[in-house]
Parts: sequence; C-alpha cells; structure tokens
Amino acid sequence: MRRVTLFVNGTPKNGKVVAVYGTLPDLLSVASSKLGIKACCLYNGRGGLIDDIALIRDDDVLYVSEGDPFIDPQNEVKVTSERLGAHTDWLTLNIGGRLFTTTRSTLVSKEPESMLAHMFREKGNVWGNKQDKHGAYLIDRSPEYFEPILNYLRHGQLIINEGINVRGVLEEARFFGIEKLAEQLEVTIKNSQPPEDHSPISRKEFVRFLMATPTKSELRCQGANLQGVKMLCSNAEGASLKGCNFEDPSGLKANLEGANLKGVDMEGSQMTGINLRVATLKNAKLKNCNLRGATLAGTDLENCDLSGCDLQEANLRGSNVKGAIFEEMLTPLHMSQSVR
Repeated sequence: MRRVTLFVNGTPKNGKVVAVYGTLPDLLSVASSKLGIKACCLYNGRGGLIDDIALIRDDDVLYVSEGDPFIDPQNEVKVTSERLGAHTDWLTLNIGGRLFTTTRSTLVSKEPESMLAHMFREKGNVWGNKQDKHGAYLIDRSPEYFEPILNYLRHGQLIINEGINVRGVLEEARFFGIEKLAEQLEVTIKNSQPPEDHSPISRKEFVRFLMATPTKSELRCQGANLQGVKMLCSNAEGASLKGCNFEDPSGLKANLEGANLKGVDMEGSQMTGINLRVATLKNAKLKNCNLRGATLAGTDLENCDLSGCDLQEANLRGSNVKGAIFEEMLTPLHMSQSVR
C-alpha cells in the first residue's frame, strides 16, 4: 500500500496523509473529503500534472487543485512572510537624541492615516528619512512628548506621566497627524481648566480692592455684588462698575454719600434706595440704572448720562443736572432742582 501526503494547491500547511488505492478519480474523491475542497487535479512538488495513478510513488507529496494552475508553495511562503514581516519587523527611531525601538505594526496599525503610518508603512526609506550611524531614523521632535504618543499607538490608552505638559503632547499629536489622540488631548486640557468663577464679589472684597488701588489706576468691578455697601467719601473716580448690584434684600441701603465717582461707569446697575447725597458723578454713565427711591440731593450730575433710568421717588433736590441726559426715562421725573 502506498501513502501520500496531500496539500491544498499553493499551501505547505494542514496536509493529510492518505492511502492510495483504486483509480485516480478515487484518490481525488478522498482528497475532496479530507481537504474540504472539490478536487479536480493533482500536481507533484515541481508542478507536474498527475494524470495516471501509476505515476504516484510511496511517500509522494501532492498538491490538490480545484482546477486552478499549480502554485509553488515555496513562493507562497515567501510572499506571506514578506507580507507579515512588513508589519512585524523592528525599527528604531531617534527622536531628539533619544532612541525608541518599536515594531512597524505599532506605527501603522492604530492610526493608518497618520504621518508615522505613511512614513513607515513600506519597507525601505521611502520618505528619504535621515538615519544615524546605527540606522535609527532621525526625527527632530521632543522625546518627552513623543513617548506618550508611542505608548498610545502600542495599547490605545493615553497615559501622561506627572510633570509632562499635556499641551506639548497635543502639539506632537497634531504634528504627526494622530487626529483621534489630538481630540482626546483637547478634551483633557479643557476638563483640567478651573471652572470660571461667576460668584459675586463681596462688600468686604470690594472695599479691600478699592483701598489697595492707586488713585491714578483704573479699577474694574463689573458685575460685583455690593449689597448694602458703605463707601462714604470714597474715591472711585473712573472706576468701571457696570451691572453691579447695590440692593440688599434685607433692606439695608448702600451708602456712597460724598463719594468721588467722576467718570464712573455704572451702566445697568441695581441701586434702589442708594444714598448718593452730595456725591460727585460728573460725566458718569448711569444708563438703564435702577435708581428708584435713591437719594441724589446735592449730587453733582453734570453731563451725567441717565438715559433709561428709573428715577421714581428719587430725591434730586439741589442736585446739579447741567448737561445731564434724561432720555427714554422709564417713569415721569418730578423734582425740585437748582443748577449750580
């Protein structure tokens, strides 16, 4: 009895040892059953077609075809090896003087459209990259920022050691065209920013800022919470107090009596019942302020813009309103005034 080893045409793996008996069609039938294909013809190791069972010797190696031409299994092994090797061979990168050894697969598989993938997808120096004397590819970038990127390409996780600037890693990710990682880094940076503090400034803080600000410096306290503040005879000339809240829900009224508020910008502020008696508000901007029930007796309002203000029940007796603007008032204005 003769025995032969059968392989599918073009492959040197998963062979089957069978006994040779009967006719050539009988052997083809056995080959079909053993290899799970529709066997039509047999070739020897050199590609010769077997057309007579008498030509088969004991321990021959035969290749079973479904009708296609002979494929040399040795060539197929070489092609497969090159195909796999193209992504599994090792290479070394010299990043800013520091060596990183990795596989070609790491550089091309995770982000196939990145610069690194295009640079190293094919074997050989397709991009004309410079190499050092040891054959490492020279890339003039920061090694400390490149390391997290390489680890990301290895395992898909973003891990940045303490002391590494995330923005630096982001710039490297953008440079190498690793878009998914760049998006992840942008989110990380955004989430690490402290939340904006929109809480109102307290009276104590405002007074502290006011006392610490030189008279010739500009003071900006826009949107501050100055409920019931006491600033008698204070100097806030030229300060920006737009949208501030001077109204205390408990009924405590803010007191700025005698304050120097020349050129101050208090547009849109809430100042119900505020005491501005004999204060100086020359050239101040008070547009759209709520001054209902405010005390403005003896106040210098020369050239002050009071357009759109609510001055209902406000006391303006003896105030200087020369050049003041009272356009688009919310309520009719009734006052006894003297122009100095």
